Amino acid sequence: MPVLLDRCVALLAPAATPGGVLVDATLGLGGHTEALLDATPGTRVIGLDRDPEALARSAARLAPYGDRVTFAHAVYDALPDVLAANGVERVDGVLFDLGVSSLQLDEAERGFSYANDAPLDMRMDQSAGPTAAEVVNTYPVAALTRILREYGEERFASRVARAIVDGRPWATTAPLAETVRESIPAATRRHGGHPAKRTFQALRIEVNGELAALAAAMPAAISALRVGGRLVVLAYHSLEDRIVKRAIADGLRGCVCPPDLPVCVCGREPQLRLLVSGSEAPTAAEVEANPRAASARLRAVERVREAA
Repeated sequence: MPVLLDRCVALLAPAATPGGVLVDATLGLGGHTEALLDATPGTRVIGLDRDPEALARSAARLAPYGDRVTFAHAVYDALPDVLAANGVERVDGVLFDLGVSSLQLDEAERGFSYANDAPLDMRMDQSAGPTAAEVVNTYPVAALTRILREYGEERFASRVARAIVDGRPWATTAPLAETVRESIPAATRRHGGHPAKRTFQALRIEVNGELAALAAAMPAAISALRVGGRLVVLAYHSLEDRIVKRAIADGLRGCVCPPDLPVCVCGREPQLRLLVSGSEAPTAAEVEANPRAASARLRAVERVREAA
């Protein structure tokens, strides 16, 4: 079930115009796009996904909509190139549903979950890039420590990294998860879920270059919006949300002149206005119906003017 489906549609549909374009930058299985197509009969959607299997499944699901939906095998930081290839200059709205998809979590053999033993892959696009096995079997302790600390916010990053290096070689998820668990102090293991979740998050982010792609995609998405166009983002951990918040804050900022100047000379005015104050969490009913929504935080803005 798509996370915050009704809320995303309610925020994006009012921006849709006849003949206009919405972008689903994280198409997945096509649930958000299907709802947007139903809610905006005169609009078409360009859907991006780096996962070829997700694209194939969403193409089958969305086939009844014909040429109202266009598919692109691309990471979301390629948004400007995808729009240019489709002859689109500005769009009515952009949706990001970040993180790992239901498809990737549900297929144990993809290696995203520590709940089942599976090959250490974790690639969202299995046709390209290094696997998680390559990361844990080749990175030195210092590099592993860095990614565990930065991408997993792991307090015991150096201990976990040393245990990973000492336990090489690694081929599957279960032994790695158990070694990570054992390297975390016993008192800490009693709280906060499985001790390996932060390590698996960090490895997934490293393998897929998620944060760098997001940092490039946010300003590109804002630039692609026409005046009146809207951006809606679902983030699932603080690292993603921080990048989104920073990009939005830049668009909300007006004058950047030094405070000691008597008058504004930069001429900068805010490009965005908030549609949601801060970030919005799912309701208890939403989480009960869709437990994967529990950590979601939604941010939404509307473009109100062109850049100076």
